[in-house]
Amino acid sequence: MLRLWSQHPLRPFPAPTGFPSRHTRNPRSLDKPESKVTNVSTIRLVVAEDNLLVREGLLSLLSTEDDLEILATCATLDELLTAVAEHQPDLVLTDIRMPPDHSDEGIRAALEIRASNPDTAVLVLSQFVDPAYALALLEDGVSRRGYLLKDHVDDGDRLIDAIRAVAAGGSFIDDDVVDALVRGRSRVADNPLGALSEREREVLSEIATGATNAAIAERLVLSANSIEKHSNAIFNKLGLAQDSSVNRRVAAVLMFLSGQEVNG
Repeated sequence: MLRLWSQHPLRPFPAPTGFPSRHTRNPRSLDKPESKVTNVSTIRLVVAEDNLLVREGLLSLLSTEDDLEILATCATLDELLTAVAEHQPDLVLTDIRMPPDHSDEGIRAALEIRASNPDTAVLVLSQFVDPAYALALLEDGVSRRGYLLKDHVDDGDRLIDAIRAVAAGGSFIDDDVVDALVRGRSRVADNPLGALSEREREVLSEIATGATNAAIAERLVLSANSIEKHSNAIFNKLGLAQDSSVNRRVAAVLMFLSGQEVNG
């Protein structure tokens, strides 16, 4: 199988001091919130990638899954938006950079699709760990949005998990992006992260990726009740309002980690 590495692969960030490394875990499988595709057997996709070899590798990988159907492939932003208007897909899988400018076309497409086709999920593939890209993607909401590093796409299970999670109405944020946010926030003076226990910091990082309490409990081999207690303690210590909505929890945590003002 073709390995989908970028030309200059990025090395994973080391876990910040006091934060357990999560890169040795099994690929995540997120619990999925309510969605228009919950009771539908097939997820209909449009794939946008201008690199022929990478595009063919993605199609080869996706074709092995019975619940995924490829409606169209694109190589430019204009082709992508046209395909979305024509096919009304459940999900768009797109590179972050493509013609015409090779800048942030994937992010721009996601914002336009949110306005024109709000039920269409978007999973962006990127070779950039810079959290600014992920935060820009989530600027208008985390529901049905995901950000996965290309360095991790050769892990087929992780890609498929991400597709299913965002298609079902959830969110999926790459671990390395969360680690970068946590590390940056940890350098802030009077940082309230210092009040968290080691386990609470680990749970916080999992929440930021889009995992539900049930999924976190399974990954950390803890009870759902323990995760609920840790989550409540985290939100109290960070001055964040607890919320039963996975997407609103993710938004609150990401805003906090990025240093933005969190209201309520």
